[in-house]
Amino acid sequence: MFKYVNLFLAGSSVYMASATDLDNLRRHKCGVRDLNEAEFLAAEEHRVQTLKGLGANAPMANGATIGVYAHTITDSKGNGAQTRADIDAQIQVLNDAYAPGNWKFVLKDWDTTANDSWYTMSPGKPAETQCKEALRQGGAGDLNLYAANIGGGLLGWATFPKDYTSAPLMDGVVVLTSSFPGGSAKDYNEGDTGTHEVGHWMGLYHTFQGGCREFMGGDGVEDTPAEKEANYGCPGTVDSCPDEPGNDPTTNFMDYVYDACMTEFTPGQFARITEEFTAYRYGK
Repeated sequence: MFKYVNLFLAGSSVYMASATDLDNLRRHKCGVRDLNEAEFLAAEEHRVQTLKGLGANAPMANGATIGVYAHTITDSKGNGAQTRADIDAQIQVLNDAYAPGNWKFVLKDWDTTANDSWYTMSPGKPAETQCKEALRQGGAGDLNLYAANIGGGLLGWATFPKDYTSAPLMDGVVVLTSSFPGGSAKDYNEGDTGTHEVGHWMGLYHTFQGGCREFMGGDGVEDTPAEKEANYGCPGTVDSCPDEPGNDPTTNFMDYVYDACMTEFTPGQFARITEEFTAYRYGK
């Protein structure tokens, strides 16, 4: 029996997603782990104290130009190769998404490395460590973007600003090569996996972190309403936390919806980025 479980909107078309389809959607996810309440509160306090330590007159990173070092990883046969146009297209997507917060991304350097182990790297495994230790460039405020045929059904993962001090060589963003604009990752091939993962790199959490039991906004941002769990596809209006104000932020870059339906960061998210970047990356 073919069981229908949800309704998604894709552009102007409407279709029903089967249980199998929904399971496939949920395999396409971010490798960044959500924090529990204690971890979240500790991280928030650490940022507050770090900002205090900078002094009252310290300049705030209210928008800045971020240098990008792009690293394309292929296998020994050349699978996964990218062109400069591919890299430029991804950076343009980032610039379109972050321009409302006065952030700009500029390519500083681009390299290609053939390595079968690195090509299928997973978060926290030796291949990721080896790749980053060999290739990472720049300082805390420079984005190192790695593209590979990553495993585990993941679209990507990232480190947070606070992580740089303890593990600078691991700092950066890893994304599935086929998620770049024009890639073959169906419904996730407009470059917004990059947008989502860079959001983490700049200090944002998933909008659904904390679920309906909001602790300091769940994701630390007041203008992203509570969300019970990740949304997928293009779900339209959802209110998964009816006892909390507002509908789910289903068009937000930090949810799990299709690229076509990711359209915005909120002012509160940009304010958080300013604090996180100032505390841990600006001028470092």
